[in-house]
Amino acid sequence: MNEPHARAQDTVAPRAQTMPTLALRDVGRSFTVGGETLEIFKGVTGQIMPGEVVALVGPSGSGKSSLLHICGLLEPPTSGSVFINGRDCAKLDDGERTRMRRDELGFVYQFHHLLPEFSALENVVMPQLIGGKTRRESEALALRLLQMVGLAQRATHRPARLSGGEQQRVAIARALANQPRLILADEPTGNLDPKTADMVFAVLVELCRARGVSALIATHNLQMAVKMDRTWLLHDGKLIDAGKIKP
Repeated sequence: MNEPHARAQDTVAPRAQTMPTLALRDVGRSFTVGGETLEIFKGVTGQIMPGEVVALVGPSGSGKSSLLHICGLLEPPTSGSVFINGRDCAKLDDGERTRMRRDELGFVYQFHHLLPEFSALENVVMPQLIGGKTRRESEALALRLLQMVGLAQRATHRPARLSGGEQQRVAIARALANQPRLILADEPTGNLDPKTADMVFAVLVELCRARGVSALIATHNLQMAVKMDRTWLLHDGKLIDAGKIKP
């Protein structure tokens, strides 16, 4: 995978031997409703190293989606700091955050959110064109990615002609199209039957590991969590690093 261009760093996260892809420092999220403050979580601290695939588990309403949104720079934390590849994201302006989401982050959701009027190939090409690549190089990479997820023969099909599992595999290819450092996935197999979910999950993890991409994957399925490198448990407003869960 090509390394992104070097960027000036305002503040860097602590380094051990390697810089974390994602580092959270005392991150909190709260909302004010009717004059009262509702605290979702606080003091969330943790890091994900390059190539690590980490599960994010917790009961419904524990704040998994909110934490993913914060990690993906889609909403700011109420407190604390988020570092992506060593950059303090609080110091980025709107344009820099947009570029970071485009160039260094990939998103996979429970619902594929493919553009229905475009083919599978065109859905994977689109983010690359937005990122400034030529159509020729975008189509070449899109076809390679679709081949990697087993869908090269379906490249010209629109989403309506694809099964649910196929649509989600296209979404995975799209998330990897701009060669991100970090994939954020929110229940990426939650809308699929168990057999298809296992296959789609295996494709996602295999591609992340093969390409050295870090991933934070929210899931309620503990059978999937045990297949990841580590598990973060979000419970009662706290984040617990449960390490590697044994089957």
